[in-house]
Amino acid sequence: MTSRIPRDSRLRLVRPRPLAAAPSAVNQRRPRRPAPRPPEGTPAPAELARMARSRLAAAARVAHWADASLGPGRDGATADGKATLSDATAERAAADLGLTAAQVRADWDTARLAGLVEVHGDSARPGWRLRAWDRDDSAVLRGWVALFDAWSLAHPEPADHEPAAVAEVVSAMPQVLSFLQLSAGPVPVEQLLDLLEQRVTELRTERCEIPYGPQPEPVEQPAPTDAPLAPLAPLLEWALHALASVGALTYDAAQATLTPLGSWAVWVKLEQICVAAQSPAGNIEVAAEEMLRGCAQLRPNAARAEYRAWLAARTVSSAVSELIDAARGDDALLRGLAFEALRVVGAPAEPDVRAVADEPTLRPYALLWLAEHDGIDPEDAHEVLTREEATWLWVDTAAAVTDHGEAPMLVRHLESAVQPTVPMLLDEVRAVGHPRTVQVLVALAAAHPDPALAKAVRRAAFQVHTGGN
Repeated sequence: MTSRIPRDSRLRLVRPRPLAAAPSAVNQRRPRRPAPRPPEGTPAPAELARMARSRLAAAARVAHWADASLGPGRDGATADGKATLSDATAERAAADLGLTAAQVRADWDTARLAGLVEVHGDSARPGWRLRAWDRDDSAVLRGWVALFDAWSLAHPEPADHEPAAVAEVVSAMPQVLSFLQLSAGPVPVEQLLDLLEQRVTELRTERCEIPYGPQPEPVEQPAPTDAPLAPLAPLLEWALHALASVGALTYDAAQATLTPLGSWAVWVKLEQICVAAQSPAGNIEVAAEEMLRGCAQLRPNAARAEYRAWLAARTVSSAVSELIDAARGDDALLRGLAFEALRVVGAPAEPDVRAVADEPTLRPYALLWLAEHDGIDPEDAHEVLTREEATWLWVDTAAAVTDHGEAPMLVRHLESAVQPTVPMLLDEVRAVGHPRTVQVLVALAAAHPDPALAKAVRRAAFQVHTGGN
């Protein structure tokens, strides 16, 4: 009896692979680090987001005003090509919002630091966090953490101190904040000053820094003095005021206490350090392509944790370049995963993603990334693609499923096509010119249970292969 099972077709051009291979790889789970829990007493994420919205309300108000009143392409919003408000724009905003021009400028600067306003070349535009402000708690919290990270820019530094001393204090403050977080309550400023002095001394020792000026003779053994570090007291006061201005702590002359937002943010930073020190799946030291292959077997949350760990060990520019190079390769699965990793990078990756949007292989992925970055709901982002681009992406995704997935996944993938019928899909797939079209169609024909549909798909594959009609 002649077999009608499609996978017996001589036209199969892809290498046969056991369908059980993929699930066995997925089911061999690696030991996973237990999901860390925030310290006891930390408010729920929704409550933290409410606090962050309250803290950033004035900045969001100015950003919304700019979005509504200035609009894209308008002139006169900025004065120096660095998204600093012009005098005319600041006065206009002040009149519309019932504020002073100084308040508008301060709120605008906060909006920039929080990512509610993004600088692009010589202009500024609303950031994706502003687009998601009312519906996405995680976007709000990310905005506040961005402001927290930029605390040293949020409050003017003392003018009468050496830049090197200011830099030392900025470098030492994470340890001070960690101590505040572990203390879980008020800490005397004198104790924080002692800790800061110790940390600055460590930093100087690590640099093997030799103090300038004449040194006392060793035989004299003078009593210890605080003179070399005396300037740190006003710098600590500046740092605490700056952190208080972003809502990370409360501070008076005697003691400092982290706010719930500040305590949570410091805990998040400590967890990131732990993740960076040892990534969950051990891919932190490998190249992007190998890291992505390792992540292909992880669940989405575990993969994102791996991306964060890998990114934390590299500069943003080098990491983005590696990911885009990996996306240019022949493996369609790595292409999709590379752009998932770029989503974790966020705004810093935008210039590089925008630069590759004209490359045919990367264009659909780049357009979707940019749409989501601009605040479009991921479920609606596909609408930015033309019919041809959507078809090309369908074939590319099918190629990833063909190489790494199971036959039922490929059959289900038919449902995601933009074409309403299979004949229309086949016509447009043949026209789009994807290099993997033949292999995808042959694999689909082998996997589909409907003999008539499988025959039509095989015929289309043969036509593409021979260049016929």
